[in-house]
Amino acid sequence: MQTTSHRLLSFLFRLSLLLSCVSSAVFADPLVHLETSKGKIIVRLFEDKAPTTVENFLNYVRSGFYNGTVFHRVIPNFMIQGGGFEKSYRKKKVKAPIRNEAKNGLSNIRGSIAMARTNERDSATSQFFINLINNPFLDHGNRDYGYAVFGRVIEGMEVVDTIAKTETANIRGMANVPKEPITITHAWIEGEGPTLGKRNKDTKENNNDESEKKDR
Repeated sequence: MQTTSHRLLSFLFRLSLLLSCVSSAVFADPLVHLETSKGKIIVRLFEDKAPTTVENFLNYVRSGFYNGTVFHRVIPNFMIQGGGFEKSYRKKKVKAPIRNEAKNGLSNIRGSIAMARTNERDSATSQFFINLINNPFLDHGNRDYGYAVFGRVIEGMEVVDTIAKTETANIRGMANVPKEPITITHAWIEGEGPTLGKRNKDTKENNNDESEKKDR
């Protein structure tokens, strides 16, 4: 009887460990790897705080949209921005804009990743930026509705800082463009593997120029 009880307890203990591992795997924050021409950046996405934004970003990653895009706007002591232009600085076609989730309690601190947008509150599509310093004035309510933070860099911040040091110029009517194109060679979701350039067919042209944040 005692042996049976011990076996039962042992079984229940192993079962609880298994369920714990499964739960952690199911509910873990998504991790996205951005392999760039300067090194790898890994970002953790806060799905619970910015579900619409994270879903949008992951859809772009899965489609291969970010592969071959460049960081087209680099401002030292502020942020680096990418996710919208090809290496030729031709703007990519994007999906419909999403709802601004800046009112989620997350702050634009150093290492956080947030959605770029125009002066219109709900105009973010594919472009994102990584904060180089704490930029609280970009948070909800400090100046306007704010810029939605949806994750943070957990590995490769030294790569971000290296990108921030690149020399920039005015190129094709855009300011603060790196003279040497800095590309995202591959973007992929941990656990799903690299996406090798699938094209997203369900897109439409969006003529809003997200790179011009005139109200910053």
